Amino acid sequence: MTRNLLAEETSPYLLQHKDNPVHWRAWNAQTLALAERENKPILLSIGYAACHWCHVMAHESFENEAIATVMNSLFINIKVDREERPDLDAIYQSALALMGTQGGWPLTMFLTPGREPFWGGTYFPATPGFGRPAFPDLLKTISETFHNQNEMVQKNVAAIREALTRLGRPAGGGGLTVELLDRAAGAAGRLVDPLHGGTSGAPKFPQPCFFRFLWRAYRRTGSTLFREAVTVTLDSMCQGGIYDHLGGGFSRYSTDERWLVPHFEKMLYDNALLVELLTEAWRDTHSPLYAVRVRETLDWALGEMRVVNEAADRAGGDAPVFAFASAFDADSEGVEGKYFVWTEDEIDAVLGDDSAPFKGAYDVTPGGNWEGSTILNRSRARRLGDAALEETLARCRARLLAARAARVPPQRDDKVLTDWNGLMIAALATAGAAFDEPAWVAAAEAAFSFVLANITEDGRLRHSWCAGRAAHPAVLDDYANMARAALALFEVTGGRAYLDRAEAWVAVADARYWDGDGGGYFLTADDTGDVITRTKTANDNAMPSGNGVMVEVLARLFYLTGKSAYRERAGDLIAVFAGDTPEMLLHMPTLLDGYELLEKAVQIVIVGAPEDSATRALVRAVFDADPPNRVLTQLAPGTALPKGHPAHGKGQVDGLPSAYICVGPTCGPPVTRPDALIQALSAL
Repeated sequence: MTRNLLAEETSPYLLQHKDNPVHWRAWNAQTLALAERENKPILLSIGYAACHWCHVMAHESFENEAIATVMNSLFINIKVDREERPDLDAIYQSALALMGTQGGWPLTMFLTPGREPFWGGTYFPATPGFGRPAFPDLLKTISETFHNQNEMVQKNVAAIREALTRLGRPAGGGGLTVELLDRAAGAAGRLVDPLHGGTSGAPKFPQPCFFRFLWRAYRRTGSTLFREAVTVTLDSMCQGGIYDHLGGGFSRYSTDERWLVPHFEKMLYDNALLVELLTEAWRDTHSPLYAVRVRETLDWALGEMRVVNEAADRAGGDAPVFAFASAFDADSEGVEGKYFVWTEDEIDAVLGDDSAPFKGAYDVTPGGNWEGSTILNRSRARRLGDAALEETLARCRARLLAARAARVPPQRDDKVLTDWNGLMIAALATAGAAFDEPAWVAAAEAAFSFVLANITEDGRLRHSWCAGRAAHPAVLDDYANMARAALALFEVTGGRAYLDRAEAWVAVADARYWDGDGGGYFLTADDTGDVITRTKTANDNAMPSGNGVMVEVLARLFYLTGKSAYRERAGDLIAVFAGDTPEMLLHMPTLLDGYELLEKAVQIVIVGAPEDSATRALVRAVFDADPPNRVLTQLAPGTALPKGHPAHGKGQVDGLPSAYICVGPTCGPPVTRPDALIQALSAL
């Protein structure tokens, strides 16, 4: 009987390894007990389904019988999907950094039987190379060190444990000011590549949290330098090779400084965050390019990333049946990017007489622009062409997309992750309101219902759902992103249940994740028993930090409910992490944006029957004007606002739907005409 137990799992990444000769096991109580019982060190391998170098190491080492024999003899081998257990990944990535090694995936860590890290790295080749030892030689050395130099191992373990504990106690700086935000934005602007956008150098990551902070600095200060830093970045990305010009959606990052050569995997979180940033920028610029990329990306997400709950679908009725998958792989048929690139001959064969204008627009040349093939891009033009050209190119893209569909596609990771779905729900709601697309809002509501119905147990969220099974303890980011999504839907639809749900999730976060001694929210709950420490950070990475998002959530709840406890908790949270230097603050742009909302919110209350066209016209005016730091409440006539709300007691004027604009404790006079509301909001 095989001792590789990954066939029992649902994660597509773990299932990729179920036939390895390595005796892989999942991270669970039984596996951890086995390591202690046999007194064997643990070889922990963490990766994800769309990870190219994870595939390389798997092919070179984990599918190699001889190497697997060494692994099976000397270690308890555990495979973890980082997307299922971001808490474990955070701990052991931090441990690797403390050892002086840059992290990444695959993460290869060596642990004591008690789960304590004592050495590690990332990708190791099967034979010596890349300045790294051969993996089988390394395995023998690590095993010998563990068994024969255990005193040294325990000394390393103790030092790393203490350092990890210190990371959970951020020093903070006591508070923030708007002037400090402006200084941080100035420092951020100096990091931007003025020619190609993004931060200087290569590789280039989208960094939507960083550029959203710069965009909001432009809205706050009016500085065109901040505006151009964002628009040059978005223009370059939207026209570059990092964007899939046939199928829609952005790849994870570009390996070069010109956004030409992507690492071809597509992640749900990148696309959700970029849709929201593009929508914010479109409201101000009305760029046709941004509008097209938002629509194409959401079409891709709603078409290619939709995950159906087959059991609920078969049962019929009103059960929610779809949410969003996690990612598409970079590789197909074992080759990175093969699905996406073209030769000139292939394009000529598909397009015939239409190939000339297409090749001119999309950088198609006989020799290609990457390894003999062409990555489609329009980087030579930062804007779309005239209507006739765009119509021709659209016809060509449709034909090429149909031809591409006959290729072997990359694998899709079908996991539904709660926090990533929260990001996409918020993006759909925000874009649906901005572009007046009710179908996008409806999709956001459907995915929200999916999470409630399928990834919630006993009133608490779970982190993931796959193959009909919810699994893994929720992390802070699940509660933060879903609460933010709930508040986005509340503002767009006026549905009171969304506000109630956000409050309920924040209550769970306060009860299970808040650090009562040092302040701030831990990534893991107090009853997640298989982690060696509870990490705590406000630094954004590819995704916004849970603590940063919670500042925004708490600020919105304060303004929407009038409950001072939310403002106090937001202030406490800021004080835990906020430093007093711009360089330190650059790592936490989401928290800074939340602080600005807390300090400078513009509350808009619209009182009117939801079905009244005049009410809907006022709501539309709010989304068209889009004042910075907007907090919108839609209120049915006769419904009371909380006593702490500045618009408490205000209602319709002369029986007409009425809008009130409140800044601080003061509200302006009622407004009943949409054009007057836009004018008043624009004046802000």
